[in-house]
Amino acid sequence: MMAEIKVPELAESITEGTIAQWLKQKGDQVQKGEYIVELETDKVNVEIISDYDGVLTELLAEEGDTVKVGEAIAVVGEQAGGDSGEQVKTAEQGKEKESPDEPVENQQGNNTSTDNPPVSEEHGADEDSQGRVIASPAARKLAREKGINLNQVSSQDPLGRVRKQDVESYTPNQQKPEDNKPANSRPEKAASTAAANEDDSRFERIKMSRRRQTIANRLVEVQQTAAMLTTFNEVDMTAVMELRKKWKDRFFEENDVRLGFMSFFTKAVVAALKKTPYLNAEIQGDEFVLKKFYDIGVAVAADEGLVVPVIRDADRKNFAEIERDINDLAEKARSNKLSLKDLQGGSFTITNGGVFGSLLSTPILNGPQVGILGMHTIQLRPVAIDKERMENRPMMYIALSYDHRIVDGKEAVTFLKHIKQLMEDPESLLLQG
Repeated sequence: MMAEIKVPELAESITEGTIAQWLKQKGDQVQKGEYIVELETDKVNVEIISDYDGVLTELLAEEGDTVKVGEAIAVVGEQAGGDSGEQVKTAEQGKEKESPDEPVENQQGNNTSTDNPPVSEEHGADEDSQGRVIASPAARKLAREKGINLNQVSSQDPLGRVRKQDVESYTPNQQKPEDNKPANSRPEKAASTAAANEDDSRFERIKMSRRRQTIANRLVEVQQTAAMLTTFNEVDMTAVMELRKKWKDRFFEENDVRLGFMSFFTKAVVAALKKTPYLNAEIQGDEFVLKKFYDIGVAVAADEGLVVPVIRDADRKNFAEIERDINDLAEKARSNKLSLKDLQGGSFTITNGGVFGSLLSTPILNGPQVGILGMHTIQLRPVAIDKERMENRPMMYIALSYDHRIVDGKEAVTFLKHIKQLMEDPESLLLQG
């Protein structure tokens, strides 16, 4: 009995994903509920489970392939005997599936053999009957990312199958045994070898991840569809830093979380949004949709790119709850454990380039939101206290990018001015509901 493993429904807005990593290989025993593959979507990585017990008899997609919701990606069969796993693995060494839709029988009705393809004078042990290099899915993915021609990679496998480690150890000047044949025996391959070696020594090609492609597309879309403008102000961080220094130990003892700058800015943003409601909105067709909730997105840098998990109902949370949410979401982002729910529905975004040393920048809107606040590094600068006195103060530039179609300059300046006032008198944040 055979059963197909299909890509499940993920979310309303997600219709496809990319095979990031097979957690089980062909011939492996799997149990119902066991994770078999990691799928990368536009927003998060999802691990798909097997709904059946048995042996993984077929992988219908390779790592790096794009698959759609409802598409079969693997086949699980009952284990017929104690050696069935070995039989499957032996078959895998001899033949790589060319396409998920390839029939078991060819057009002439002959059965397609799963034995090792014969070595002929025209095809080496590392090529199939189509002249395609036999390689593991992981090797193909890595080769695509590095821009390496698999024809140039020497295999250490007795059957000629290219493995991931072969690609990792590949050097541009490496030659396969057949490359030592007379020049006229394979002129086309010799020419492509020279070109590939020349290119590989000067360039590195890295395939964009699905998430990076989505980020790129959304940022370009925002630039093209929104009338984006940025305005700036600066904040004297002296009072906030003194308040943190005074209360940080007690705050940690009572809440088991450290008091950071983000909770102050989050509370200040909520208060400022209540004064400038059109920054807590979005445009739908010919309507402005004002949001009566304050779900604040906080941009987090992850290995696969920037993600923006959301702090729900930030107006109803105290400093400790906000700090705890930020820490939890940041840890989930770094470990690829964010769920779709964590990323959906934000009404406004805060991004902190200051943690990387950015002095000034113009953040790009996180559509369909119409406002984003950019924080920057704190730097000692001379500040005029009055006509006669100057002092070195810890100053931070802040930037508000906004959609000018819905937000006017007056509202944008008012928003930043209110942020500045609250941050320079942080005790007043306690009075903000």
